[in-house]
Amino acid sequence: MLIRRELPQDAAAVHAVHAAAFHRPELPESTPREAPLVDELRDTSEWLPRLSLVAVEETVVGHVVCSRGRIDDHAALGLGPIGVLPAHQRRGVGSALMRAVLGAADALDEPIVVLLGSPNYYPRFGFGPAAEHGIHPPVAEWEPAFQACPLTGHDPEVRGTFRYPAPFDAR
Repeated sequence: MLIRRELPQDAAAVHAVHAAAFHRPELPESTPREAPLVDELRDTSEWLPRLSLVAVEETVVGHVVCSRGRIDDHAALGLGPIGVLPAHQRRGVGSALMRAVLGAADALDEPIVVLLGSPNYYPRFGFGPAAEHGIHPPVAEWEPAFQACPLTGHDPEVRGTFRYPAPFDAR
């Protein structure tokens, strides 16, 4: 498996990954919101091409992206979505994508990455409750699943409410 930056010709495959990864059988005709979210993020100034990574095993089997968010007036990253084709799940693809995107973000001197996700899964990658760092989600009910991973350049004095890029607002 190769983890590399997403290329323009990967857009359709990335959309398909998220559509399959987040498919809900009870809504068979519905496109999961994560698939168009990535498409919409690409059209914003918050899209960070160096932090949109794909996992390739002959074809694209997984994708992760971090986009530019803000903690009040300070730059931060929002991770997500991350998706892996169902046939490739539980094989380490998601873990490899997580490690790669966090390493890339740190190498780019990004200070902190936040995400909304399982508090049982993401601590293995260095995430913990964002509130412990004084960072709060844009929706108070998200607090139990809102997590942060401080990177090398993190300033613990930066505290406040995290804001995702605009495409997240419609979700």
